[in-house]
Amino acid sequence: MRQRGFTLIEIMVVVVIIGVLATLILPRVLGRQDEAFIAKAKSDVSALSNALKLYKLDSFHFPTTEQGIDALVTKPAGSPEPRNWKAGGYIERLPLDPWGNPYQYLFPGEHMEFDLWSFGADSQPGGEDVGADIGNWNLDQR
Repeated sequence: MRQRGFTLIEIMVVVVIIGVLATLILPRVLGRQDEAFIAKAKSDVSALSNALKLYKLDSFHFPTTEQGIDALVTKPAGSPEPRNWKAGGYIERLPLDPWGNPYQYLFPGEHMEFDLWSFGADSQPGGEDVGADIGNWNLDQR
């Protein structure tokens, strides 16, 4: 009785086919992950910006840079003290950006009344492509 199996040539052909498919498909899949991370960062910046605007409606001012966006979760100490801070906060918890870093906040802002941004994939100021900053001032540009 003769046993059947794969020859070395057959295995090599399958490996080459898998390699060709990987080189065609992998860049497209990885590019989609970058797009998804950018979309998530934009969504977070927009949601946090809206929560900051609600904070201002109740408190009559935005949190200072020192108080930061933590003021959306816990009542900030120090001056200026929020007048009508919403019990329970404005959001449940502060998200990290898709690259695992905290969102940045500056009041008064350099671009808008307040600036809220992620440094992007490179975690550094500035940058290009997926490393570019994603801020409330450029949500429509990327």
